[in-house]
Amino acid sequence: MAKTNFQYEKRQKELEKKKKAEEKARRKLEAKNNPKPADGEEGAEGEEPEADDTDAPAQPQ
Repeated sequence: MAKTNFQYEKRQKELEKKKKAEEKARRKLEAKNNPKPADGEEGAEGEEPEADDTDAPAQPQ
């Protein structure tokens, strides 16, 4: 039976850890650059505000 390649497994774990750390750093940087609005303010970019009454026509601003 062939031996397990522990070097390969270790390297894969290291790469996965590095990938997760980079993703976490990216999310942290995004959060710093684009802070979430406080309660009561409109949603973040890309989100649609929730309508209370969907039957009412949209009002021009």
